[in-house]
Amino acid sequence: MRAAVLKVGFGLGLLLMFGADEAQSSETASVVNEIAVETPAASLVEAPDASNQENQNPSVEIPAELKIPSAPGGTEGNCAEGMQEVEGEYCPNVEQKCLRWLDKEQMRCAEFAPTTECVGKKLKKHFCIDRFEYPNKAGEKPVVMNTWYQAKATCEKEGKRLCGESEWTLACEGNERLPYPYGYERNSEACNIDKAHPAVNEAAIADPATRDAEVARLDQRVASGELNACVSPFGVHDMTGNVDEWVVNEAGVPFKSGLKGGYWGPVRTRCRPMTTAHSEEFSFYQIGFRCCGDVQGALNEVAALKPATPKPNTGT
Repeated sequence: MRAAVLKVGFGLGLLLMFGADEAQSSETASVVNEIAVETPAASLVEAPDASNQENQNPSVEIPAELKIPSAPGGTEGNCAEGMQEVEGEYCPNVEQKCLRWLDKEQMRCAEFAPTTECVGKKLKKHFCIDRFEYPNKAGEKPVVMNTWYQAKATCEKEGKRLCGESEWTLACEGNERLPYPYGYERNSEACNIDKAHPAVNEAAIADPATRDAEVARLDQRVASGELNACVSPFGVHDMTGNVDEWVVNEAGVPFKSGLKGGYWGPVRTRCRPMTTAHSEEFSFYQIGFRCCGDVQGALNEVAALKPATPKPNTGT
């Protein structure tokens, strides 16, 4: 079977070759919903199929030998404590080839070809991002059950903001545009992904009297920084798996809210996909967030480039 290439126009495309979001459930990803991509330039390249192929946050102390220093590509630099400085080029549309499927129906690719083609113009990005999922503390589990509005307000209270989808993606995939933050081959031991999913009692989650118990029953989070290999080229931890993360959907439709990274269950958990099916008021047992911010040095550079405001000529 030869590799197939599918390129389509606006309103239709497949996730593996994309630069936009998919309106779908954050829990599962069907092939039909994967196709519902609103992007003017999306394409899929498929390789031959070689085989059949929460808010309870107990602290966990991480041994010193498991703590990861900043990766060479990202430093604290001009960012607040606990944040990574990210500078690079974001590609709105990329082409990635899946060589081997783990679960094609759920769009879980076991291995990608070690090349990623950028289709279109690259955008320069320079920003700060939390090293861990909120509360951004190594050894603590990330919070869950926050709406997009609550996440946004929490970031702003700390003098930060929710990450834009393009910022989040660049921080995850690096300048090489990796499909996974750790490389081209899916690894369920690197990040907290692909765990068996228990049945969800949504009525129990909706009821304040039973919500905490149901969230605790479902919970399979791990403490931030616990998985030593789950770090992006910029030195940002746990970007795929563990919990879904609220971001700003830069297209603004159907909602301002988007979810990136997937969570601990058997879902896509890659850098590129974004779920857009949930409104800003939605919250669930596997949804968390992290914050972004502006680079102080970059702000100073922009201010220095602005022409001085001319003083009014009062005359005499």
